Amino acid sequence: MSQTQLNDIKQKALKAFQAAQNSTELYNAKVQYLGKSGALTETMKLMATLPKEEKPQFGKLVNDVKTELEAFYSKAEDELKNKEINSQMESEKLDLTLPIDIQPLGSEHPIYKVTNEIFGIMARLGYALRTGPMIEKDYYNFEALNIPKNHPARDMQDTFFIDETHVLRTHTSPIQIHSLENEKPPLRVIGTGPVFRCDSDISHLPNFHQIEGMCVDEKVSMADLKGTISFFVKEFFGPGLKTRFRPSFFPFTEPSAEVDCSCPICKGKGCSLCKHTGWIEIGGCGLINPKVFEFAKVEYPKWQGFAFGFGVERMAIIKYGVDDIRLFPQNDVRFLKQF
Repeated sequence: MSQTQLNDIKQKALKAFQAAQNSTELYNAKVQYLGKSGALTETMKLMATLPKEEKPQFGKLVNDVKTELEAFYSKAEDELKNKEINSQMESEKLDLTLPIDIQPLGSEHPIYKVTNEIFGIMARLGYALRTGPMIEKDYYNFEALNIPKNHPARDMQDTFFIDETHVLRTHTSPIQIHSLENEKPPLRVIGTGPVFRCDSDISHLPNFHQIEGMCVDEKVSMADLKGTISFFVKEFFGPGLKTRFRPSFFPFTEPSAEVDCSCPICKGKGCSLCKHTGWIEIGGCGLINPKVFEFAKVEYPKWQGFAFGFGVERMAIIKYGVDDIRLFPQNDVRFLKQF
């Protein structure tokens, strides 16, 4: 092949590069002339037929043409990319005169809001946040809390069983056992999270949230428990509210009590929310049963403690006057934007 033929290939390649209207056409032209099966590459195969003394000169000519074409290709490629970008920017120009489609801003879900408010109050009393697994061993959900198999107290909590030894936790009380096993007293912890029970109506959900508090120290009495909860109620609902404690039964506390507070809506005068009694039940509490300490291998009576638990949805219902607990998981914007 002569130098004239090489120049002919070069000129055809240059014209093809110049004629390309977009990056795709330019790349196809590159493949046609500089690709593995391109015209210039094919000429290299002719070197095998040339006399030995002509091969160096021929190879130099081919490399010079290849270098020139590659440089021209790079320049053309940059120009086409800039052209395409400018064309895209021109076609996608933003019309600043168009009206803005303002999207409504979201807000904190009332359950999340109430949970954080409770955390804030208890943190001021030295309580630290703890969490636990939602799929819990039967041992931690029942047995370590003094609820042995076939105990009638299990009927109080309709349970979702995963298998013979695991359940969807029915309360956040197992967090107490995990904390007692893994940490050394004195302890002040508050746990939270979703819990699950086979129950659903206007005042119950199969999946709801609880707050669980526990204090363990060398000298803890019922007076400490009542003072803590009374302080919490006033901070959460308002300074004018009162609390009362009614005897009750929980396997994991002894003595046990139900906690009521004066209705924050009617201030104790009587309304539909408190069923005209002036009082609303908010949760359960009591001194930790010595058997719970025994299961957790905590020395009793050196260490004593109290525990309490509230339903977060119930606290939100009381605080905001919601009349149906099923509104919380529906995430209806018309309901949520009120908070």
